[in-house]
Amino acid sequence: MTSIDHGHVPTGNTMDPEGNTLNPVGANEKTWGWFAIFNVWANDVQSLFGYSLVASLFISYGVSGWTAFAALIAAGLFTMWMVNLSGAAGEKYGIPYPVLARASLGTSGAKLPAILRATVAVFWYGVQVYFASTAVALLIRSITGASGGAEILGLTGIDWLSFFIVWAFHIVIFWRGMNWVETFLNIAGPFVYLVMIGLVIVLWQRSDGQLLSAAGTIFANPDASFASEFNGFVAIVGTMVAYFAAVMINFSDFSRYAKDRPTMLLGNLTGLPFNMILFSALALLTTAGAAVVFGEEITNPSEIVERTDSVLLGIIAAITFFAATVGINLVANFIPAVNGIANLAPGKISFRQAGLITSAFALIIGGLWTSFISEFGIGGFVNTLGATLAPIFGIMIVDFYVHRKGHLDLDDLYDMQGGRYHYQDGWNRTAVMAFGLAAVFSVATVWVPWFGFLSGYNWVIGAVLGGGLYTLLAKSPARV
Repeated sequence: MTSIDHGHVPTGNTMDPEGNTLNPVGANEKTWGWFAIFNVWANDVQSLFGYSLVASLFISYGVSGWTAFAALIAAGLFTMWMVNLSGAAGEKYGIPYPVLARASLGTSGAKLPAILRATVAVFWYGVQVYFASTAVALLIRSITGASGGAEILGLTGIDWLSFFIVWAFHIVIFWRGMNWVETFLNIAGPFVYLVMIGLVIVLWQRSDGQLLSAAGTIFANPDASFASEFNGFVAIVGTMVAYFAAVMINFSDFSRYAKDRPTMLLGNLTGLPFNMILFSALALLTTAGAAVVFGEEITNPSEIVERTDSVLLGIIAAITFFAATVGINLVANFIPAVNGIANLAPGKISFRQAGLITSAFALIIGGLWTSFISEFGIGGFVNTLGATLAPIFGIMIVDFYVHRKGHLDLDDLYDMQGGRYHYQDGWNRTAVMAFGLAAVFSVATVWVPWFGFLSGYNWVIGAVLGGGLYTLLAKSPARV
């Protein structure tokens, strides 16, 4: 292994709008403490889409609230373990995910997983823009008292106005640069919990104290058995792991800014289990309380707030949900999309150009969410994306820890013409073949009825198959 010499690789602030987003960060840029990483997870967990997903899981699988709650905690612990593995290279070498992928897929082959991850990020980006717009719509309705109206593609005029406001707001933010987003997240995260706790208190009062008892039983199947509860537990864990699949793969995009490895580990430890416990408990109580008070299963907290008819709570909640969703959307979805798109033509596609491309696709995806994408169901949508990305995770982890023993040559990662990671014309065909075979099977476990009994395990199956096939197909392990 050669020494890390940043003199051979251009460095600079990767968050600079005019800079090269793929350059390794220097020691002076590794400024994130554990609280910054904690808040990445806090905002990722507590976004409006995250709440809607969690609420839908309580409703969909017919298990007791406490079984679902335990499954969500288990998913958080498993995700923490996985991101500690995937984030190690980013923290050690200061490189983003598209560059790390060059080690296993090749300097050109890395464009495949990078653009696939970018595609997923653009999907999430568009969906989160839509969910953030529901908070703005709530704000407009709370202030003006306006409601109803003709619908176009499932959205009223106020909904469409809110959507375009949020979409444009994202562009304004990234155009100015991303350095301040860390502070934005640190402020937005705690306020979301304050609003949700306030919402639980309101629903508790209106449910005449029935909220806690309802939380454990209201969504449960009266004919449930141990087997059905266990199957529901596994399905919920699988869906939540799939939800975090994209971040698990590209966590080096964030860990590269951590001060050191202990800081990364502490941020993940406090960020994932704690936030999953607190947020899941509040989501369970809120969803159950809404079912008791309004007699409906409501999965969007903005709609629940609107039903309370409290103008003050509506205004506070709208601003808070908007801030939290926009913040995590920029960090967890925008940055991976920009990095992946920039990797298609390193040094030619700038931060701002990649950002505009991302925003253009997000406009289409977010606008179609209610009328098309959501018809497939949130769970199926999330599991399909997770099953597609899982083999890449397995290949990347096996390559870094088993084949390379945790060591990379930084200079060769940026050598696009030759070097040990150039393989055959820039492609590691063994890794590409392993990815293709594993992805087909893992996606099949989501949609093919014959494999229905494996649906809760699709992410794990995809990751294990990807890593296993990569090792079996490799004639000789790559060496450093």
